[in-house]
Amino acid sequence: MQLSDILVADGVKLLGGSTSKKRLFHDLGDLAEQCYKLPDAAVVEALLEREALGPTGVGQGIALPHARLSQVTKVCGLFVRLEKPMDFDAVDRQPVDLVFALFAPANAGVEHLKALALVSRTMRDASTCAKLRANSNPTTLYTILTESSATQAA
Repeated sequence: MQLSDILVADGVKLLGGSTSKKRLFHDLGDLAEQCYKLPDAAVVEALLEREALGPTGVGQGIALPHARLSQVTKVCGLFVRLEKPMDFDAVDRQPVDLVFALFAPANAGVEHLKALALVSRTMRDASTCAKLRANSNPTTLYTILTESSATQAA
């Protein structure tokens, strides 16, 4: 599995207006509806429910919100780079500016875990994160993510 299997180019954005987790989740819901025809309200609700179990800010300015939804047929993702880092209750208490959201079918087992591990590995790579932070063009961000994933898989 590679990131290009779960991330579409239109699912990569630079966001300037998100000032809270809830606002960010609404932005992700809108983007999920545009890219994957998922109902935005269901996406927001699922992300909020998952976040209530524990923050998905994993440190180093990175958050990996994820949720299972009955409307999802295969694992899919969205990536946003925030122009202004926000508090995300991350484990290291640092603000978040790189967000990779994953959505999986409600009954997904190992595929969801494989996708989460792939995203986590990719986002732990310091050089990948530096490149993501240095670029604001969504097409470039998509290329950085998918090339990084392909290199790690090789």
